[in-house]
Amino acid sequence: MRDAVPDRVAGLEVELDRIAGLLAPLDEPGWQRPVPACPGWSVSDLVGHLGGIHRWVVVAVRDGHGRDAPPAPPAQRLADWFDVGARELRAELAVDPQAPAWSFHPPLQVVAFWQRRQLHEHVVHRVDLEQALGLPVTPVPAEVAADGLAEVVEVFLPRRLGSGRLDPLPAAIALRCTDTGDRVVLGDGEPAAELSGAAADLYLALWKRRGSEGLVWSGDAALGRQVFAMPLSS
Repeated sequence: MRDAVPDRVAGLEVELDRIAGLLAPLDEPGWQRPVPACPGWSVSDLVGHLGGIHRWVVVAVRDGHGRDAPPAPPAQRLADWFDVGARELRAELAVDPQAPAWSFHPPLQVVAFWQRRQLHEHVVHRVDLEQALGLPVTPVPAEVAADGLAEVVEVFLPRRLGSGRLDPLPAAIALRCTDTGDRVVLGDGEPAAELSGAAADLYLALWKRRGSEGLVWSGDAALGRQVFAMPLSS
């Protein structure tokens, strides 16, 4: 785990407000625009997903279980539904990070898990929304991005490997952030290759929200690209 972490609750507040601002002016065609990184999803599907996540996490923190979220309402009510869920989420997560909470990651059954997870949930899907609406992507702060790389290594990669949803990696690879100095390793053993670049570029590439333009491979680049193309995060 990284020694320095961003203010995840404050970062989540920024992302919730940013998403709400993007939703406020949407007309009917806007709600139906496709989300490039989520094949088969429209903007309404994306917002329905986020609103369901809000309610799921609120129950996880407040009631200590991970039962299914309620279904989303029709598109014309989604913006208000998002706002209500966001308000409840803010309240539940604005507590001691070490307070107990159910999570899908057994080593971390505390609110801190959800503060981190919801920050990155909303950063990635805010990027999805901007891309769907044809808007420039708002930069991801470097410290947030570096924390997101660490989350994939600590939570998502072991979870996917352990569940069988991801084949064993043919080699380990490293990701090195040229702006923050962070370096993470995906897989076991000595990395066969290293991919270097700005933390935000590595983060969005790992989540398949951008290509590898501007990122630099060293070591066995062909093997590194093979590993990096795998569904490591989701």
